[in-house]
Amino acid sequence: MGLSAEELEELRHKAQAAVRQVRANKERLDDASIDLILRDARSHYAWTDKPVSEDLLRAIYEITIAGPTSMNTCPARFVFVTSAEGKERLSKSLKPKNIEKMIDAPVTAIIAWDPQFWKELPFLFPHEDRTPLFDGKSDYCHDTAYRNSTLQGAYFMIAARALGLDVGAMSGFSNAIVDEEFFAENGWKSNFLCNVGYADESALFQKLPRFSFEQICSFL
Repeated sequence: MGLSAEELEELRHKAQAAVRQVRANKERLDDASIDLILRDARSHYAWTDKPVSEDLLRAIYEITIAGPTSMNTCPARFVFVTSAEGKERLSKSLKPKNIEKMIDAPVTAIIAWDPQFWKELPFLFPHEDRTPLFDGKSDYCHDTAYRNSTLQGAYFMIAARALGLDVGAMSGFSNAIVDEEFFAENGWKSNFLCNVGYADESALFQKLPRFSFEQICSFL
């Protein structure tokens, strides 16, 4: 049973009031917070042995899932590899230089996506039936799921940094091997990997250059 027009209108007003309150509480992040999550944050390659608790991973997820996706599709799926057995299975997919980075990290998250994400739209997007946009349209499903799971992976990385953790994303692996090893039964597809933990900064080198605004931005 869908929501009535009156119920939808009430929910709209509550949502608008909530956003106004968020802005009233804090107009913008301070510079130190921006430095922590992006500006001065680094991708890490070595890790201390300090563990990452399940409660902390759940907290990261709760922040991640709040990020926007197209039609609230939320196609990303997360597998947190922490056990020696899981790491051994995952190592089969990695390029040799990435194995040690993954083994030493307390957690390696497989950021994946579900090709059948659109079947959850009655729950995720209840006020309008958008399933016909996806049913039988594999290319559109792929583009939507891959794009939005990538966004969710970025939210995950920022959320982890915001909670005091370090991250190191990796794409030097075989998606086909990961999918066969971990997702043969449910049909999910891997996007990228992300090591999570408390970094050993001694492995860092200098921060690499970035483009200036003038090099890659324009106005029309």
